[in-house]
Amino acid sequence: MTPSLKRYAWLSIAAAIATILLKGVAWWLTGSVGLLSDAIESFVNLAGALMALGMLTLAERPADDGHAYGHGKAEYFSSAFEGFLILLAALSIGYTAIERLLHPQSLDAVGIGLMVSVVASVINFATARTLMAVGRQHNSITLEADAHHLMTDVWTSVGVIGGVGLVWITGWLWLDPAIALLVAVNIVWTGWQLMRRSATGLMDGSLPPEKLAEIEVVLARYRQQGLAFHALRTRQAGSRAFVVVHVLVPGDWTVQQGHDWAERIEVELRNVLGHVHVTTHLEPAEDPVSMIDQELDRPSS
Repeated sequence: MTPSLKRYAWLSIAAAIATILLKGVAWWLTGSVGLLSDAIESFVNLAGALMALGMLTLAERPADDGHAYGHGKAEYFSSAFEGFLILLAALSIGYTAIERLLHPQSLDAVGIGLMVSVVASVINFATARTLMAVGRQHNSITLEADAHHLMTDVWTSVGVIGGVGLVWITGWLWLDPAIALLVAVNIVWTGWQLMRRSATGLMDGSLPPEKLAEIEVVLARYRQQGLAFHALRTRQAGSRAFVVVHVLVPGDWTVQQGHDWAERIEVELRNVLGHVHVTTHLEPAEDPVSMIDQELDRPSS
């Protein structure tokens, strides 16, 4: 049984609250619109983490009569929602930055403000590394999306901190809102990527090329033993993958023989891919009818 991932959503929530407070203090001390943009993005982190908690809770529910394939696709709603929030945050940051370009403002207490922001970035970095490792281990797009967003936040913070430091050194006030605009552009890209990946999952996108290559390695070994395959179909539903493949065996085999070989193939694919549901369909290799259902829809006779 796959362990619950909800505790990692709680970790993300705690990190978001901590960084909101720290970055808010940094902005309050300095008056930097760049640091304000960084704090606004942390609110997006919190909203995304709360959504992730709700969707992970739903995704972990077992299959039922109304959802025979489980609830794994709920994770895609979380990542799409987070991507949408990122786009909203970018608009807010862009508006604030343009206002500051038109009405420049000096910065105060820059040194201590930057130190507070650095602490917040370290928290985000540690949390992102944890979420990424767990997300990849358990194929959770929700945790991976949260981790990518937090890492974007980290690099954003690095840029903002560097920009505010340059303003402090040079006195060029326009650098602060200019960097905030670059932050907005950067997180727009992140938001778009998350929404695109979520749409792919909801549209039953195939497994990634590296996973398909692993499947092919397994099937190639059985081809060397005289079996053949077609109609391979894969899809990802949150943390769970689905693989369907037709297995062509000698027509004079008994049902038991064909079943035994199909079971071996299914077990090996599960061992290779991890959390996957494998369905095989046996067909006699010599029968021409076996070859007409390679496409998704079998032609009518």
